[in-house]
Amino acid sequence: MRIAIVGAGPAGLYLSYLLKRRQPRADIRVFEQNPADATFGFGVVFSDRALEFLREDDAETYDAIAPAMESWSDMTLDLEGRIVRLDGIGFSAIGRLELLRLLQERVQAAGIAVEFERAIGSLDELGDVDLIVGADGVNSLVRRSRETEFGATVGLLANRFAWYGTARRFETLTQTFRRNAHGAFNAHHYRYAREMSTFIVETDADTWRRAGFGTMDEPACRAYLEQVFADVLGGHRLVSNRSIWRNFPKVSNAHWSAGKAVLVGDALHTAHFSIGSGTRLAMEDAIALARAIESHPDDLGGAASAYEAARRPILDKLTAAADASAAWYERFAEHMRLEPLEFALSYVTRSGRVDLDRLRQVSPRFVSAYEEFSRGRMTPPP
Repeated sequence: MRIAIVGAGPAGLYLSYLLKRRQPRADIRVFEQNPADATFGFGVVFSDRALEFLREDDAETYDAIAPAMESWSDMTLDLEGRIVRLDGIGFSAIGRLELLRLLQERVQAAGIAVEFERAIGSLDELGDVDLIVGADGVNSLVRRSRETEFGATVGLLANRFAWYGTARRFETLTQTFRRNAHGAFNAHHYRYAREMSTFIVETDADTWRRAGFGTMDEPACRAYLEQVFADVLGGHRLVSNRSIWRNFPKVSNAHWSAGKAVLVGDALHTAHFSIGSGTRLAMEDAIALARAIESHPDDLGGAASAYEAARRPILDKLTAAADASAAWYERFAEHMRLEPLEFALSYVTRSGRVDLDRLRQVSPRFVSAYEEFSRGRMTPPP
């Protein structure tokens, strides 16, 4: 069995490890165009139970990753200085580079040497292989090489975002919303190491234009945003790492395989960063594909079909929730007109997967405060 994996992000690395562990005699090669220590962004976040899939399937890898994670049990919304605490909505986070390092160690221990700084210009360069896995992200060469067969579509959301870090430590995942003369801004921020946090800034297209970001260089953009969020940063600076303005790409594919090629992770689908599931989904794709190959070792075409049949119904629900969350953020400036507790309820139910009854179970203090607020609004004045 000869398998070529293009891309050494979480999906590609974890898939290669799983395949080698389950198929020791398989010839598995992993190609990555970037150096081993290169990464975009800072930390990645998981919902509080998001790593349970890993604990159940691969306790050793879970035990390697879990100690490096920062965790908290509540979430904070900051609506122009008015704070709402969402109890019971916890998350964990880890530095993206640290996660990649830990997965690289697992891959190396399994006997796979990743070919870093090896850009693939054509799938023909991969030679005579039985399966090509596109784990090469949003701009996937594998997907673009078979775009029609995959039925691929790639679109861009209207909002702009820039991914920064900061040395300011935040005790919970916090969503901060601010306005200035140019418009509305949102920051998604959370710690991913003891003294380091992710700080993603998002704004709508009109605000982005009015603020003049299109003609600012990177230091000027950073300085501007440090002023917008000065009270949140508390004297700390924003840290850049290719922190340019981007539109979030929405990737989908009608078919998950084409000939010998199959897709995983962001090459196959994207999930808006507001739900913190992109890395989880990529690693779950790897688990599902590895299981399918284990069940069909002599029929990799059948394995690809089995992978899609088993995984697509689950993924469709999760990406639908991510799309609903993204749609909420595309109009977050309008939602900011709500009262803080109304705003919080709108936020926490935005994906359609949580309603007030469910919240009573997981966030009883928040729901109690919201219902007391609602009763007060319905009570006529004396």
